[in-house]
Amino acid sequence: MAEDIPFPVALSYEAERISWQQGDDIAISVRECSTLMAAEEVPLALVYNGIDYAVMMITPHDVDDFVAGFSFTENVISSFVDLRHIKITAQPDGLRADVRVNADALRKVLARTRRPIAGRTGCGICGADMESITNRNVCGVSGQEPDASAIHKALENLRSHQVLNKGIGMLHAAAWCLPNGHIVHVREDVGRHNALDKLIGYGLRNQVDFTQGFCFLTSRCSYEMAAKAIAAGMSAVVSLSAPTALAVRTARAAGLVLISPARSTGMYVVSPAP
Repeated sequence: MAEDIPFPVALSYEAERISWQQGDDIAISVRECSTLMAAEEVPLALVYNGIDYAVMMITPHDVDDFVAGFSFTENVISSFVDLRHIKITAQPDGLRADVRVNADALRKVLARTRRPIAGRTGCGICGADMESITNRNVCGVSGQEPDASAIHKALENLRSHQVLNKGIGMLHAAAWCLPNGHIVHVREDVGRHNALDKLIGYGLRNQVDFTQGFCFLTSRCSYEMAAKAIAAGMSAVVSLSAPTALAVRTARAAGLVLISPARSTGMYVVSPAP
């Protein structure tokens, strides 16, 4: 599996910065030339055994991990052994992932009657039909609540592990933490669900035990984030921002421990049900 990616993670643009300085009675605006670092997002076409399946907007980094994780959380593959080969190549306006899968996975691709998914950056289930969401099978997991001290430790150190986000400030992160709160794996992307797919893909490719520890998200925890974590067999998810009601119901139904929002001043344990 190899990546051939010519796109940078971020680009710099000339901009004018407006700041405010406090005068005697009012705030005075000051305008000056500056530089803004903007995270790149490119379309990635996912093609399984020559069949167009989806086009997702992603940050062009750790793309192999994303393809593996997306394939798993989309239920195209059941395990990493279903993947035969991944080749990432540059196209005129983006990237293409040619993915070879086994016969069982190919049957799943062929069974999909919808048109190829067009996934925008902020969307985790774009292109899915209503039935595929409401009737989605959610497996059960063995939830384990992390120690509060471990969560606090991860919260204090998470920003320093966001290597790609330094100087950009707009990339989400999904981090895997050991039970003691030590952060061991981080994946980043302009899309929060992409970051989680990348982390899950890394775990699939490297036999990470997602039952021992917890996942830390820098984003809100919506339904698809909870569903992806459950599919990966994670025992606990911690997110900086609040969860949606559907995410709470999904987590409770599956036994996933969901702690959200988690801030330096405190946190809410919303799942499993008390």
